[in-house]
Amino acid sequence: MSFPKHSLSAGAVVLNEEGKILLIKGPRRGWEFPGGIIENGEAIQDGIIREVKEESGIDIEITKFCGVYQNLNANVCATCWLARSVGGECRTSSESLEVGFFTLEEVSEMVTWSNFKERIYKILNEEEHPFCVAF
Repeated sequence: MSFPKHSLSAGAVVLNEEGKILLIKGPRRGWEFPGGIIENGEAIQDGIIREVKEESGIDIEITKFCGVYQNLNANVCATCWLARSVGGECRTSSESLEVGFFTLEEVSEMVTWSNFKERIYKILNEEEHPFCVAF
């Protein structure tokens, strides 16, 4: 018997006190919200807190689970979260060329990769939670 192999990731739309959205500019995909692969033995919530800190320098508090995307072809499940910033300072890393907080209008212009813009809107739309999208 073989066991299925898949990756589990988590990404968060992080809001600051002004309601601006945290974005990182990655070397491959351009502007996106922070997130990444959950490590073996790591709780999903701990993983997203770690990923946001590693990629942006920002400490977060998770406020809501919003949904999941499942990519059947790539065997990936991507969980989506809403969070608020609670500390830290924006800084770049090996995974982020630029980091900052932006208005939704700015974000809608800056984020161009695949379905990340759709995910941001779904995460911010309270009426759609929880959502599940398979492709």
